[in-house]
Amino acid sequence: MNSLDKKFKTLVDLLKNRAIQNPEQIGYSFLIDGETDTISLTYQQLEQRSRAIAAYLQSVCPPGEVALLLYQPGLEYITAFFGCLYAGVIAVPAYPPRPNRSLERIQTIIRDSKAKIALTTHSIVLSLERRASETPELDSLGWLATDHIPDNFAEKWQEPNINEDTTAFLQYTSGSTATPKGVMITHQNLLHNSGLIHQCFGHSAQSKGIIWLPPYHDMGLIGGILQPLYGGFPVMLMSPLMFLQSPVRWLQAISRYRGTTSGGPNFAYDLCVRKIKPEQIQTLDLSSWEVAFNGAEPISAEVLERFTNTFSVCGFRREAFYPCYGMAEATLIISGGNKLSPPVETTIATSALEKNQIVLVSEIEGTKRLVGCGQTLPEQQIKIVHPEKLTLCAEGEVGEIWVSGPSIAQGYWHKPEETKQTFAAYLAEAPQEPFMRTGDLGFLKAGELFVTGRLKDVIIINGRNHYPQDIEWTVEQSHPLIRPGCIASFSVEVAGEERLVIVAEVERNFRQLLRGSQKLQVTTQNYDHTNKSVSSIGVDFFSQRNGKCGTENFDNSQDLIKSIQRSVSRNHDLQIYQILLLKPGAIPKTSSGKVQRYACREGFLTGTLQIFE
Repeated sequence: MNSLDKKFKTLVDLLKNRAIQNPEQIGYSFLIDGETDTISLTYQQLEQRSRAIAAYLQSVCPPGEVALLLYQPGLEYITAFFGCLYAGVIAVPAYPPRPNRSLERIQTIIRDSKAKIALTTHSIVLSLERRASETPELDSLGWLATDHIPDNFAEKWQEPNINEDTTAFLQYTSGSTATPKGVMITHQNLLHNSGLIHQCFGHSAQSKGIIWLPPYHDMGLIGGILQPLYGGFPVMLMSPLMFLQSPVRWLQAISRYRGTTSGGPNFAYDLCVRKIKPEQIQTLDLSSWEVAFNGAEPISAEVLERFTNTFSVCGFRREAFYPCYGMAEATLIISGGNKLSPPVETTIATSALEKNQIVLVSEIEGTKRLVGCGQTLPEQQIKIVHPEKLTLCAEGEVGEIWVSGPSIAQGYWHKPEETKQTFAAYLAEAPQEPFMRTGDLGFLKAGELFVTGRLKDVIIINGRNHYPQDIEWTVEQSHPLIRPGCIASFSVEVAGEERLVIVAEVERNFRQLLRGSQKLQVTTQNYDHTNKSVSSIGVDFFSQRNGKCGTENFDNSQDLIKSIQRSVSRNHDLQIYQILLLKPGAIPKTSSGKVQRYACREGFLTGTLQIFE
């Protein structure tokens, strides 16, 4: 394992060393337009800007205080983050509020972190002035525009009294299953986890990162910004919006700048397959790509296969795929495999999985392909535990994934009870050693970790376990007018029984396909959940052409609903209680793009989801 986490106590020590040893080396570049327009920072420039921001912070904010970071992706965000570290101030990265979007997440973070000051740019301060007056949480903050701090302030910087156990920043959870919580990450956590990533990915000074991931979250910040500093190699950054607007920009950047390490959640690879045109593929050269990491969401074997088949003509190798597993509470990475080996897959019987058992099979029908997420990493432990009995699961049994080691965070900010529940779990067989409960389900096979789903999201109907991501994948494949990655499945109690509900966004061109020959009529009734029963929500299609259903685009007017019903029944042996078709963008998601199933369920029960009409 790389010894930098032993050599340096803090990230401040590490950046100071880079600035001394390689002052003119470019550490960070940013693609302003997502294509060719770039700006850069050398290690010396980054260190000077960090000192200047820190010096100003030290004059207005005592060490140990919390500072909110509100920046668009870019170099200003990086200098502000390190400015907080250099001042001994706890950074709280968050994305700036977008026009006409809810402030709920940022309000929650301000209240929970008790931040008194916010760092941002002058332009964002101006844009927030109107909204701040309407929002007590924003209005109560002291605002600091770091782009107006002169470089010569660096001369006033005083080295803070920090060490490896000092909290560097609060990493707020995505909020995909509950209200976001601030995970306390120390300098030691960051250096240790960076060392694990450096070893797993086989990084060196010759590596080159290409990162579009949001810098406010663990994968984008620790994997995309801190890892290149740790490894002493350059990284080319771009805004997530630039990638989402045109996915080919990501692969063009890898091709143009000869990137060796890049990646993202499963949906990013799927988006490339669906959106990049054949003529664009012909212009790409992906032969330099050594580590295509894939994490943060269930990894689909089918998506890996399609991506490989699509981009192998550009020099992409299946062996470059690097499935891994991690989460904010573990700083970032928890498990990873051999960089030079292709992904590990296994095929299991779905009927056995419903009973938390693993039965390996070779047939196609009634099976599920799982992608392994690698093995336990140095100085860490992974255990599979019965979530209620708190005992180790037997071989071939699904249980909750528990983890221990130096990368595990210190707990949740100002939440002692939640910290105890998550970070101080003990096995019945080993009551002296604390573990962190991930809330994820999985199993180990020959040392390889396979993640099967979220414990809180599992749908239990008629005594059988169903994983929502499996049902959602089936729905996604059932009809081309369902928006990929914009589906949620969950259960509600009706007359004492759990029943399945599916909500799915339709594609933006949905109305055009219906116009002129069909009319989509949506009928809704108010919810009445006082007796734990849900009144009907109907989605019906009516033809306007000779009383018959169907167009060239639709097999019949009820094709979409029936396709979902048939696919779910055939693949999961489940009857659907209700299907809601939603407007594009109506599915509640986290800022990192994860579907918030609990919020979808709440919206369903309260009747607040935006139904397509």
